[in-house]
Amino acid sequence: MNNLEVVVDAGHGGADSGAVGNGVKEKDLTLQISKYMYDRFKELGIPVKLVRSTDETVNPTERVKRVLNAFGDSPNVIVVSNHINAAGSAIKGAQGAEVIYALRNNDNLARSILSEIGKEGQITRSYYQRRSTSNPNLDYYYILRNTGKTQPVIVEYGFIDNASDLDRIQKNYKKYVDAVIRAILQENGYSLPTVPSTGNTYVVQNGDTLWKLAKQFNTKVDEIKKLNNLSSDNLSIGQVLQIPMKEENIVTETTYTVKAGDSLYKIAKQFNMSVSDLKILNNLTNDDIYVGQVLLLSESGESPFLSTTSYTVKAGDRIFMGNNG
Repeated sequence: MNNLEVVVDAGHGGADSGAVGNGVKEKDLTLQISKYMYDRFKELGIPVKLVRSTDETVNPTERVKRVLNAFGDSPNVIVVSNHINAAGSAIKGAQGAEVIYALRNNDNLARSILSEIGKEGQITRSYYQRRSTSNPNLDYYYILRNTGKTQPVIVEYGFIDNASDLDRIQKNYKKYVDAVIRAILQENGYSLPTVPSTGNTYVVQNGDTLWKLAKQFNTKVDEIKKLNNLSSDNLSIGQVLQIPMKEENIVTETTYTVKAGDSLYKIAKQFNMSVSDLKILNNLTNDDIYVGQVLLLSESGESPFLSTTSYTVKAGDRIFMGNNG
């Protein structure tokens, strides 16, 4: 398996609104999409950083610098630059997703991303390269041209100035992001059915159905569909689903013993706590936990969070420090 690392770039930001249409600014939608993508990679244990996590103006030089400083200049680094297209008067009524890839890379990842987005119901247009008009040996877009040996792709999820296309994006962007992630994992040698699920998320495996998952997690098909904004019963292998948390499934013990694969972020999320609260309760001064360690979940045996009060640390646990990239 490759040592995959991902940089998520929310296009535009701050004074640069990007495209504007139907009362929506591109910079806001790309940030929403990128934060969700960041969280998903985190949950899957893939090293990931955000170029921007706020409505911040980032000029081209600084954006490229952040990309290359995230994990270094390496072909193992996938750069996903999230954007929303605009047709204008030239191609009025255009809709659908596009993926643009760098001249230095082959089309495998771009093709796979577009295909997976199409499986989630979005109209697909094309995947392509675009050359500079002044020098055809160079990429037209700086985020592709100046990012060294990394593998960058620009993902255009649809058209902001097409009301129906924008509505599709806003209702289904989580499905489209999961599709992008699925393509990246597939193209980098990850076996999707064995990608671990964490917290209250689940990665769809071969043979899964909504009915089967509802039974497995003691919930209802309609609740899973509502939480994940699903309009049909169709699932895709590698799709990441949010699973409704049932009160009867919550552990009622007052301590938790750490197991292999645990992290403080995972534990805190499982018991609806913050990492800082978990650290304070257990007098932790760093991110280290170990298999077999017993963690308190509340101060006096009564959980202030859920009906659970403790957690036992497992191997691989770590503290999640936020999504500042």
